[in-house]
Amino acid sequence: MEKEIPVASLQRLPVYLNYLKSLGRTEGNISSGAIARALGMGEVLVRKDLAYTSARGRTRTGYDCGELIAAIEDYLGCNRILPAVIFGAGALGRALMSYGGFKNYGIDIVAAFDTDPQKAGKSVADCKIYGVGEARGVISQTGARLAVICVPAAVAQEVCNTLVGCGISAILNFAPILLKVPDGVNVRNIDVAASLAILSSRI
Repeated sequence: MEKEIPVASLQRLPVYLNYLKSLGRTEGNISSGAIARALGMGEVLVRKDLAYTSARGRTRTGYDCGELIAAIEDYLGCNRILPAVIFGAGALGRALMSYGGFKNYGIDIVAAFDTDPQKAGKSVADCKIYGVGEARGVISQTGARLAVICVPAAVAQEVCNTLVGCGISAILNFAPILLKVPDGVNVRNIDVAASLAILSSRI
């Protein structure tokens, strides 16, 4: 990436990509204004976000749809395959294992881990569940550097430590706890309950 992108802009790029793909066409042009109106955003904001990619709009004609989709996909790394693992094969973990949309962003869930010995050896959507003791070997073999934590808060930090020790450098955390990680490890926290509480407060 040539330019450091703000987190907020990075989070909006998949939104633009999904909208463009929903149009069902890769030919023709689309303006930043049209994208902004469709998504309820400011036109200047859209132009600034797209400027982080290799896409270049043209005066009066806007962006070539196909080129813009390709530019966003390239920036987000959708054209590469990045192996990832899930720690915690409960209801949420299994739901994520079954979700096929990750591959649209170049992410392949290659394995899951769980402390329940009855789950070890089973598969969900062709993704095999392993025992916790197999984590280091499986992560090393698959080359995964991205992990998703789907365990209770009480054990999330311990799981995080295990994953970091196995070479994981990026973590998506669904446990309602702020994880402590060393420098060089990126964590994104997803607190579903807190998000719902914020929404309910605005009803």
